[in-house]
Amino acid sequence: MNRRKIVAGNWKMNTDLHEALSLASAIRDNSKSITGVEKIIFPPFTFLSALNEVTKDEKSLAIGGQNCSEHEKGAYTGETAASMLRSVGCEYVLVGHSERRTYFSETSAQLISKIKIALQNNLKIIFCFGEQLSERKSNKHFETVKLQLEEVLTSFPKEEILNLVLAYEPVWAIGTGETATPEQAQEMHAFIRKTLTGIFSKEIADQMPILYGGSCNAQNARDLFACPDVDGGLIGGASLKAEDFCIIMKSFS
Repeated sequence: MNRRKIVAGNWKMNTDLHEALSLASAIRDNSKSITGVEKIIFPPFTFLSALNEVTKDEKSLAIGGQNCSEHEKGAYTGETAASMLRSVGCEYVLVGHSERRTYFSETSAQLISKIKIALQNNLKIIFCFGEQLSERKSNKHFETVKLQLEEVLTSFPKEEILNLVLAYEPVWAIGTGETATPEQAQEMHAFIRKTLTGIFSKEIADQMPILYGGSCNAQNARDLFACPDVDGGLIGGASLKAEDFCIIMKSFS
């Protein structure tokens, strides 16, 4: 199955405006010759409009918001609406990132609302999920991932679900220096695809890209991307270095 290949960079709360412009320009220029892979960057909210000016003529490089509100608009100080993201050139939004779940206690009900509003505003979603270290050590990682998928994805009809890209985050391997082995990544990605088959159909499961989001870098990307059910990566720290990020883009076998 020839699924979409995707490399997405989540800059998190890093860079100032000058650094963001420089990084986006370097990624744009250095990735022009890389074909067959969709490239997405998720800068901080404050730089989205400026970076859209940098990337708008490079059709293979999209920008997205790191989060959006579950509300359409209104008196929600500090929040960012999906419509605002769309208005400054975003094509994508991250929903359910492990740091949002952990630090801001986001619930499945909130994530469903965010996805619905994002879809209404013609945004594509990268939906994140994954287990904590304690859940893996207690052998509950499959149970945890299945529950996270079922609680959210069952709220959407088949005709909408292919607007989502999935990103599996083994939380124990984010920012810890630990990385799931290619065998562990493949095992979980195959399980995710089996779960999607149960929720929707094999046809949809075979089409949906599933990204690996646990400390993927320029050194291990090729081995991870060689796994048959790993369709790319949601990259953290390595996306802050244009050279490394572009090496990752070239890592598909």
